[in-house]
Amino acid sequence: MIAAIDLGDALADIATALQVPVLIAAVLVLLICAVELGRFGTEVWRRRVRARQVDLSELTARAIADPERASLYAYSAPGAIAAEAVAGLAAAAHAPDRPAATERTLARYELTAQRRLDRTRLLVRAGPAIGLMGTLIPLAPGLAALGNGDVASLADNLRDAFGATVVGLLVGTVAFALTLARTRMYTEDLAALEQGAGT
Repeated sequence: MIAAIDLGDALADIATALQVPVLIAAVLVLLICAVELGRFGTEVWRRRVRARQVDLSELTARAIADPERASLYAYSAPGAIAAEAVAGLAAAAHAPDRPAATERTLARYELTAQRRLDRTRLLVRAGPAIGLMGTLIPLAPGLAALGNGDVASLADNLRDAFGATVVGLLVGTVAFALTLARTRMYTEDLAALEQGAGT
């Protein structure tokens, strides 16, 4: 019985020691989410501006037909990873093992897109998890303060708890929306690259 009480006290001490790191982590994931949102906004703006000029499949076909100007065509691609793929497909089209080189280029595009999606996928899970930890950790001292009649301390702890909850849910929701939108964009780009490459 005494060992169980000691273990419970140890876990409570660990949880209390994690309060400040968890709140810092909540602010950190919020900042990372804001950066990803800015990157997504830039990506969408570039895509809208460049999509008016030429279709990606047509751009890829032109780059393959005229490999000397492939870098110029790649510059007009809707995104950085699509631009790299256009240049790679133009080079692969004139390689001795064209089908294999084309497949490698398309696989490289998919891996790069997956790495970019992994950043927001991590936030989808990490945001709510950190928010939940930030909610539960302040409740123990808050309830202890309530037991001692210290309502002011309880209010402070509840404010921290609810703030962490809101930040965690916000990060998770925004990151989920970014992941869905980017997945759709990169899938459309991959289909256009395959069509332009004739695979």
